[in-house]
Amino acid sequence: MTKSKDTRKQGSLAAKLLTPTMGVLLLVIGYPILAAIYQSLYSQNQGTDADGFVVQGDQFVGLGNYAAIFSGDTGVRFWNAFYNTTFFTVICVVIEVILGVAMALIMNKAFKGKGLIRASILVPWAIPTVVSALLWRWIFDSNGIANKLLGQQILWATDGFQAKAAVIIADTWKTAPFIALLVLAGLQVIPAEVYEAAKIDGANAWRQFWSMTLPLVKPALLVAVLFRLLDNLRMFDLPYVLIGPQKPSVETISILAFLENTNSRYGPAAAYAVVLFLYVVLVSYAFVKLLGADVIGDNRAKTPKAAGRRRGLRTVAKGDTP
Repeated sequence: MTKSKDTRKQGSLAAKLLTPTMGVLLLVIGYPILAAIYQSLYSQNQGTDADGFVVQGDQFVGLGNYAAIFSGDTGVRFWNAFYNTTFFTVICVVIEVILGVAMALIMNKAFKGKGLIRASILVPWAIPTVVSALLWRWIFDSNGIANKLLGQQILWATDGFQAKAAVIIADTWKTAPFIALLVLAGLQVIPAEVYEAAKIDGANAWRQFWSMTLPLVKPALLVAVLFRLLDNLRMFDLPYVLIGPQKPSVETISILAFLENTNSRYGPAAAYAVVLFLYVVLVSYAFVKLLGADVIGDNRAKTPKAAGRRRGLRTVAKGDTP
């Protein structure tokens, strides 16, 4: 009974401590979402007042803005942006995960200058995206370093697949260290005795990585991948600054929303934003449910199932079925 009371008291205290934070989050996150949904149901129109002056007015159109972005030429442009958004997300995240894990494994080794390497590898990630885009725009200039090294005259900033490649390279250079940092944190909590036992049992390097390292860093890796998925789905500033607007090959949903907003078409801009929000929520939910990303740190390592997996690591390292 005492334990139950203590648990209730702790839960009540936690709720009280979280209340101010949740209130701020509702204001900072909830209000813009509701405002965007509201604005997406209206359309900006011009009219004249009694004196003949042009005035702006909102007209309720219901789901008209949503119907418009899915039909006609606007629909073609939207689906192209949807494809680009998904393409950049999948390709960039896959490449960044491979490079990030490789960098983490290297940085986890003991060698001279390891601290300097760890610090310097985070420089690209610390640079603001706009600054990074300007840097790569200079590199990918027609007379830039990239063309000098390749010995070819490639117009990277023109519309086409080369523009996609430029965005992927720039994004990978900037954010692969982020994944490396999170994976490295996961690697450093793995006891050295685990690998020593695996070596004694005859497990080679590949078997150790696949059956021991990867499962143990999976929680950190999944969280890193989820963060990168969410970031890439909202990609805007990198392709916009690096390649420029009105380039169908790199146009994303965020860019479409921005362009509509700059043209004072706030209803369609809000509709694009709401569609992107729903897409992000759907991807996040599917990722967490299907892959079990531990984004709230629920300490699943204490569960009997997780303990059983840990006990089976030595058996797996031998190549047997646990």
